[in-house]
Amino acid sequence: MEMEMEGRAGRSLPFVGMIMVVLVQASEMVVAKMAMSDGLNKYTLAFYCNALSSLVLLPCPFIISRRSGSCPPLTFSVLRKIFLLALVGSASQICGYAGIDYSSPVLGTAMMNLIPAFTFILAVISRMEKLNWKSSSSQAKLVGTVASILGALVITLYKGPTILRLPSLPSFVHPRHLVSLLSRPLNWVLGGFLLAAQAFLLSLWFIMQVFILKDYPVVLNIMFYLMFFATIFSGLLSFIMVREPQSWTLKLDVGLIAILYSSLVAGVFRVTLCTWCLKKAGPVFVSMFKPLGIVFAVGLGFIFLGEKLHLGSLIGAAVIAMGFYAVMWGKSREEEKTIEDSGGADGSLASSSHKIPLLQSKSLSA
Repeated sequence: MEMEMEGRAGRSLPFVGMIMVVLVQASEMVVAKMAMSDGLNKYTLAFYCNALSSLVLLPCPFIISRRSGSCPPLTFSVLRKIFLLALVGSASQICGYAGIDYSSPVLGTAMMNLIPAFTFILAVISRMEKLNWKSSSSQAKLVGTVASILGALVITLYKGPTILRLPSLPSFVHPRHLVSLLSRPLNWVLGGFLLAAQAFLLSLWFIMQVFILKDYPVVLNIMFYLMFFATIFSGLLSFIMVREPQSWTLKLDVGLIAILYSSLVAGVFRVTLCTWCLKKAGPVFVSMFKPLGIVFAVGLGFIFLGEKLHLGSLIGAAVIAMGFYAVMWGKSREEEKTIEDSGGADGSLASSSHKIPLLQSKSLSA
């Protein structure tokens, strides 16, 4: 009986963990939206988040170098690749914050489901994936990619009638700074294209990360140098774009909460929990929870931002979710076929060692 209960707990914990991961992702977008609506500049938000994450990860290179004698040397070639990876990641981060500022967290979480489709396209272009027109897995990934892109166009270009609105917000969740937000027309199309650009850059980021992990498979060291370079990039961009000195001043308000939440909870905690779920349940299980972020974003945005849910958002999100699951189904069928062709457990181990870096990167963005 105890063994059975432990088995059930072992199966349910990754499920609960992924619910928390997706909830943190959606809530991070809502908190960032509230902070930017309150006057926090998106460039300084990115800089402070990267700087705090760098400080948290600072001990990692020293600890790893002491505990692991087999840690490979960090060459200039690897450092240069991490530098380029940080440049792409910083551009993606700025596009994400700007896109949420112009649109909404609902659109942001919906666009994140484009990542598998864009990653598939880039993997085919870089010859990391082979496209077999007669294979059902390739056909599913291709159809899913097209459906995801069409859904993104629908949710961006067509808002449609309002199907859900909150008549009045309680005073404790309706700060004064949100009144101007609710009365201001959102530049939905520009926000949609910026969020699509973020998804594309994240997909490129994943492809680049695979090549770096082959040369230097020390994840925490890579993350530290990545955040360090991202801090430099976002700092330079902030000094160029932000002219008002008061934009750099931090106060005990929602802006400081957004920085702490994005760096510590959405960064360190979410990535660590997602990695644990990946180890326990596998990449396909982890990826299946991504569309659930749309539900959380709708609920949180509805309560804390007073956002309206439009028909176009609902249709577009549904099409993107179907496309997402089609791509993931094709990917899982492809992995099953690879394991069968390799022959048993040895083939499974060899296949997973080859494929996990890319899929792990996808899951960490969940």
